[in-house]
Amino acid sequence: MQYTYRTKGTCSSAIRFEIENGLLRNVVFTGGCNGNLKAIGKLVEGREAKEVAATLRGNTCGPRSTSCADQLAQAIEAALEA
Repeated sequence: MQYTYRTKGTCSSAIRFEIENGLLRNVVFTGGCNGNLKAIGKLVEGREAKEVAATLRGNTCGPRSTSCADQLAQAIEAALEA
């Protein structure tokens, strides 16, 4: 199933992704640091969604209390709860 999550407190504005049989697929960020966010998408492709959320949860960016990676963790958690 495909999900779209509107981010809060980051340079990226949204994250689109799919979860198939508990695995992440096609993670794409809108906006933000293009190269780094493409890399995150590649690194998490095919990995267990719960594991990725646990790994990325709480990651910050500079003085912000969140980051694009943390927002991905929150998006995954919300999708898994839905």
